Amino acid sequence: HEAFARDPRFNILLLPQSVGKRKAQIAAIRRSAGDMVLNVDSDTILASDVIRKLVPKMQDAAVGAAMGQLTARNRNDSWLTRLIDMEYWLACNEERAAQARFGAVMCCCGPCVMYRRSALASLLDQYESQYFRGKPSDFGEDRHLTILMLKAGFRTEYVPSAIAATVVPNKLGPYLRQQLPWARSTFRDTLLGLRLLPNLNRFLTLDVVGQNLGPLLLALSVLTGLAQLALTGTAPWLAALMIVAMTMIRCSVVALRARQLRFLGFSLHTFINIFLLLPLKAYALC
Repeated sequence: HEAFARDPRFNILLLPQSVGKRKAQIAAIRRSAGDMVLNVDSDTILASDVIRKLVPKMQDAAVGAAMGQLTARNRNDSWLTRLIDMEYWLACNEERAAQARFGAVMCCCGPCVMYRRSALASLLDQYESQYFRGKPSDFGEDRHLTILMLKAGFRTEYVPSAIAATVVPNKLGPYLRQQLPWARSTFRDTLLGLRLLPNLNRFLTLDVVGQNLGPLLLALSVLTGLAQLALTGTAPWLAALMIVAMTMIRCSVVALRARQLRFLGFSLHTFINIFLLLPLKAYALC
């Protein structure tokens, strides 16, 4: 504020109190005047050409939102930040890139996403007044706004050359606290978007349902293996070997695609996934 308040190019809105991301977004959007609105999270630094990369995608009036590729700004802080950086690469260049082929990225991530203001204006009332199980929603803003865009008939896109570097948690505690509302949002907005999916594409239906069922089935496999060990005293070697094989195949394919051997190290994320994220996702679903 001290640096830019007197700069005529900036209009800084000071809200009377901390109202959360959603209401802050809405206050800014309602004061905006341009054709496009660029959302940037406070811990994110954009590459200098991000706007030039995103705007061409928005030339198509059918596109309501376009997101850039996320990287970990503090990738070298710890082993965890290196894994999260690879996790972001996979989320962007596998999941979002595949969904973008059908013009339906299911979650345009807040650190770097450009919206069509006219599309936003028609959705703000729905976005602001979202309730879930009788309570105002205070999580999952990015995913819910994307679902509203798709329901309104707009396309959502991914631009891999628009790079945004965001700060990621460097310790397990903050990382898990970050993942909990994300998991809740994934389950909730998948339920809200089930009627939408068949009208978009069969692949997208399979993709989104698989994203939600996959972790639960993996958790069931782990529990079954533990039960076998406890009840029979025999190790579930077949299930363990299957998980190892699937992990190594996936990491090898990504290492070839990205031409970076570091992705072989992403296999270590499997331990975090099985022993920490799966219980957290089950808790989030409950």
